[in-house]
Amino acid sequence: MTSNVGTFDRVVRFSLGAALIAVALGLFAPAYQTAWGWVGVVPLATGLLGWCPLYQALGLKTCRSVST
Repeated sequence: MTSNVGTFDRVVRFSLGAALIAVALGLFAPAYQTAWGWVGVVPLATGLLGWCPLYQALGLKTCRSVST
């Protein structure tokens, strides 16, 4: 499993995932608490791992390749 998610993409995914999970837990306000916030687990996981299965399937990469 090689990395296919770049640094900026990882930061955005991690931030978005954490925010969505915070919504699911009702940390912003109980009125915003929703089960859809648990969708945030996906961007959080792909941000932490640096690998996205959808990018893999589509042949996309947002990270730079290091050539020696």
